[in-house]
Amino acid sequence: MIRRIVGIETEFGITSVGGDGARSLGADEIARYFFRPVVQRWRSSNVFLENGSRLYLDVGSHPEYATAECDGLRQLVAHDRAGERIVDDLALQAEQALAAEGIDVNVYLFKNNTDSVGNSYGCHENYLLDRATQVRSIATTLLPFLVSRQLLCGAGKILPGTPAGVGLGETEEPTFCFSQRAEHMWDGVSSATTRSRPLINTRDEPHADSTRFRRMHVIVGDSNMIETTTLLKIASTRLVLEMLEAGVELRPMAVAHPVRAIREISRDLTGTRPVAMTDGTTMTALEIQREFLAAVHRYLDSGGWERDDRPDIERCVALWERVLDAVESGDHESIAADIDWAAKLRLIRQVQAKTGADLDHPRLSQIDLTYHDVRPGRGLHSVLERRGLVSRVVDDTEVERARTVAPETTRAALRGRFITAARDAERDFTVDWVHLKVSDGTLPTVALTDPFAHEDPRVDELVAALGR
Repeated sequence: MIRRIVGIETEFGITSVGGDGARSLGADEIARYFFRPVVQRWRSSNVFLENGSRLYLDVGSHPEYATAECDGLRQLVAHDRAGERIVDDLALQAEQALAAEGIDVNVYLFKNNTDSVGNSYGCHENYLLDRATQVRSIATTLLPFLVSRQLLCGAGKILPGTPAGVGLGETEEPTFCFSQRAEHMWDGVSSATTRSRPLINTRDEPHADSTRFRRMHVIVGDSNMIETTTLLKIASTRLVLEMLEAGVELRPMAVAHPVRAIREISRDLTGTRPVAMTDGTTMTALEIQREFLAAVHRYLDSGGWERDDRPDIERCVALWERVLDAVESGDHESIAADIDWAAKLRLIRQVQAKTGADLDHPRLSQIDLTYHDVRPGRGLHSVLERRGLVSRVVDDTEVERARTVAPETTRAALRGRFITAARDAERDFTVDWVHLKVSDGTLPTVALTDPFAHEDPRVDELVAALGR
């Protein structure tokens, strides 16, 4: 594909802390207040917004934000960040509603992947593929990439110590890991989502013309706070996909036990732990990633990715190289402005240097969690960003625009136009990823089966009719 539609779905952790003498509310109670203004405006807690995105309440009382369809890397980063601001606004409104009822509670939203009792919630990536591309046929090549990709884009986590010999490879001492999701994956490739949590979900649900497209659903990634980490996560995966589609030759690398490998790699900050391959050999995470990076260089040198966002891709490839060099050398400080796990590790080590605290100290656990607080000025990532200590891809103007304006180069633009027109006309409507429908049936339903089509005379007619 010359263009590729990509989207990110983020489930947010939600909790509350009561003021002096006030009780904290459970997640389900907070969620009701959180979605109250959504229900009042849209008559549902499962809605599509004017910027083309989807907002809804997921299982376990997790607010979930799915970006609109994006075909640009910067575009996707801006819309992912817009989601943080949209959900934080709702958290603020929830606090105000609670205060009006005499309930003194602070609402916290975390863009992370685990809670304090071991539950996990996801950050899913969606990549549009040509129907001719078989996900299972490329999975063997993709799995070693995804298993080791946490070196590039893990969010970092303090893994508590557990008794040796209990479960799969637990350790007695707490340890800092690359990834939050690694401990919660239970399959390599599967059509299930929550039951077995595979790295790649093969459920055939394209949300488009099924004769032309399919959607690859990747559920192994961490939620990212630093924009350059998000950019590298998406860009590196897109590059590997496009190489595979272009028939680029790669060294055979089939991981024997993906679930075991992803945990072993996550717990080894040196990137040198041997991973068993199906041919009886072993490779380290660094070796696997360097193989993919070398193939990317060959692909780009031969003329791959000749399009407008080539500078963004070259920036990502250079960062990819720097991250692998930093892991190999142990100089994690050199990438602490660009990669989430390294930024968090820097904060933890700074506190340890001052206090001598061990990894199981509550203060370090608080840093681990507060890094992901989406509230500006309260979350540690936002403090680092305000001080210029982490890198950015887009500016605040781009993020603010993405809060209300859909991507103009995909069908999300048509969805956004319809939603805005229906709201202005005070008409009830129903929207999903494909369909635009006025609820009373007086106007024709429009099916947007081509995710790349950002112009459609049927939508022009529908919007004009709503205007009348």
